Parts: sequence; structure tokens; C-alpha cells
Amino acid sequence: MLSKTIQKALNNQIRNEFASSYLYLSMAAFCEESNLSGMAKWMKMQSDEEKNHGMKLFGYVHERNGSVELGALEQPADDFKSPLEMFNRVYSHELKVSESITKLYELALKEKDYPTQVMLQWFVTEQVEEEKTALGIIEQLKITGDSPVSLLMLDRQLGTRAGGA
Repeated sequence: MLSKTIQKALNNQIRNEFASSYLYLSMAAFCEESNLSGMAKWMKMQSDEEKNHGMKLFGYVHERNGSVELGALEQPADDFKSPLEMFNRVYSHELKVSESITKLYELALKEKDYPTQVMLQWFVTEQVEEEKTALGIIEQLKITGDSPVSLLMLDRQLGTRAGGA
């Protein structure tokens, strides 16, 4: 059974994951409106992945006989100036998610909630991948500079993304 403290923290993380999904959907809209269909596909898949992360936590809370309480989501940002600025926000956002997961893991350690620690290990590993991926795309966008051809090639490459976690 989950402690009230862990349950509250997990519910907050569920909200964070759904907020991430909503943010990436907003970014997908920006990409669609900018005729960057590959990046739009990448963002939509990222949105789905974040929703799946929220559902993974949702299921875990119920497996531990807890109660899920869904919090309200704020309107996501939608004022992106360029693909590079947008992916800088992706990276910054993933760093915040990593920090949130780390704090949740530290709470599970403090509470000696070993099952939650084990479950959260997957999220810790996932965040390392998320940060690496976002940073890699930023580096590629920096290389493209003001070259529309290079940007379109990167857009096409990001559009080949296959399903994820």
C-alpha cells in the first residue's frame, strides 16, 4: 500500500506527464503551422509517449491500492519563434521532468518504499534518453543554421521516428 505522501507525489507526477503530453501537442501544432510535418510527427509521438508515461504511473498507483486524483492542466506554451527555440524548450522541459522524477525517487528512498523505487528506475533511465535525444536535435539545428535545405532534411529525418515507450 502506498503512503499518503507517496500517493500524492505520484499523482503530481501523473499530472506532470499529462502536462508534458499537452505541451508536446502544442509544439506539434506549431510545427504543422510551420509546414514542418516531420517535426510535427515527432512531437505528436512525443506527446503520446508522455501520455503513456502518465498511464504507467496511473496503473501503478492502482496496483498499489492507491487512489488517482487528476489535477488540472495549465495551458501549454505556444509562442515558439523557431524550431531551435522550440527544441531548447524541449530540453529545458525534460530537465525539469528529470528533476521531478529524481525528487520522487528520493522520496521513495526516504519512505523506504522499495516497490516504488524499482518502478521509478525505469523513469530515471527514460529521462537520460529524453535529455540525450533533445540535446542531439538541438545540436543538429545549430548546424543547420539559416539553411532551409538543411532544416528540411532534418525535418524529414525526424519524421521517420518510430514508436517509443
